[in-house]
Amino acid sequence: MSDRSTNGTRSVSGGADARTPRADAVRNRDQLLAVAMRVFMSAAAEPSMREIAREAGVGIATLYRHFPTRQALVDAVYQDQVVRLTTGARELLGHLPPPAAMRRWMDLFGDWIATKNGMLDTLLAMIESGEITHARTRTELLAAITAILDA
Repeated sequence: MSDRSTNGTRSVSGGADARTPRADAVRNRDQLLAVAMRVFMSAAAEPSMREIAREAGVGIATLYRHFPTRQALVDAVYQDQVVRLTTGARELLGHLPPPAAMRRWMDLFGDWIATKNGMLDTLLAMIESGEITHARTRTELLAAITAILDA
């Protein structure tokens, strides 16, 4: 007997193995993250989930299948950007001289700040509730900055 989980994978009762998500599901999730980041960046206020789904070219049910709440979407965008900033420092240093890497990294950081426009209320509520912690993000960002400055 098998059950479907919320992300579309199957689990067998008593078994721990789950199938990898289908390629179209991965594509939809990636598209939703990219569009959400862009919409959040350009919005003066928090956009609706329906607007994000429409911009991504998927139905609202697809958005909610991947991100069941606004907080889940905001958290995913936030974490994605933190990863881009931290890995971006290493990648930029790998193919640019340190001053150029620092300038490009600052562009990434500017995008990270600008994205907060359209998700500020939700993000602040998540920080206040402890769902997102400043300390971990600060540590990761300081490590990326230190790597560039040390270079």
